[in-house]
Amino acid sequence: MMKELIGSPGTVSGLTLRITQCAFAAASIAVMVSASGFSSYTAFCYLIASMGLQLLWSFGLACLDAYALRRKRDLQNPVLVSLFVVGDWVTAMLSLAAACSSAGVIVLYARDLDFCRVQSQLPCRQFETSIILAFITWVLIAMSSHVMFWILASF
Repeated sequence: MMKELIGSPGTVSGLTLRITQCAFAAASIAVMVSASGFSSYTAFCYLIASMGLQLLWSFGLACLDAYALRRKRDLQNPVLVSLFVVGDWVTAMLSLAAACSSAGVIVLYARDLDFCRVQSQLPCRQFETSIILAFITWVLIAMSSHVMFWILASF
């Protein structure tokens, strides 16, 4: 029997990790959507789309984890884990790309061009907060990706 890794599918730690991913992705979306004028920036729209996809993916896997825990089912078979690996890596790369592109825009506006100070109507703090939440979401999905990769490698 394989040693159980923290964050494995069908475990309490896996369910907790997926719920936390959902929470941070939803918080990132909520903060960005509440900032006026976010839709004028393509990078911020991409961040919303990426976090939305992450939210759906993590919620689906959280439901699967809850089902497995309730029914005492083992989710660690090669086909399922392969699907989890691909999904986690795809959403991780999209989340990282979205967070980095959004961070680049806000660094340009806040530090390089000083737009945030000059144009006080820009909700730069909200943009920054949403981006920080997106990076936290990415760290959490990177943890899942890493665990899934090691589980797949152990088959």
